[in-house]
Amino acid sequence: MATMIKFRAWENKNKTYLYNVQCAYDTLGGFVKYDDGEDADYEESCFGDFLDNKRYDVEQFTGLKDVNGNDIYVGDILKTKAGLIQIVDQGILAIDREDIISGFYANNLSDDKPHTFSYDDEIIGNVHANPELLEADK
Repeated sequence: MATMIKFRAWENKNKTYLYNVQCAYDTLGGFVKYDDGEDADYEESCFGDFLDNKRYDVEQFTGLKDVNGNDIYVGDILKTKAGLIQIVDQGILAIDREDIISGFYANNLSDDKPHTFSYDDEIIGNVHANPELLEADK
């Protein structure tokens, strides 16, 4: 089964997420939704308008789910089975001097090093709505 490429956008002013912003074509589309599944109100006419707008922080779906079956996005805060707090991020990781790998990774707050995901990880919040969780493991 192919992984769907999808994005959500944190609206800084109203402090809420809009989901499926990659489907934004015009304001009449009805594809962009709030957390509760209701149609979102937005003025952007296409996905690029979300990306090119300081009003939003756009985050990509990793293609993975947490232990409860929830989609994991960049910016989510995870709790590992061992109790560590991790932030989901994306970027380029130098594995050794010859290999460079890019993609999604979990960054432990306690050691600030990239780690792999586990199916036992649980989403406990995100960097926008739950910034207090970022202090919990430092």
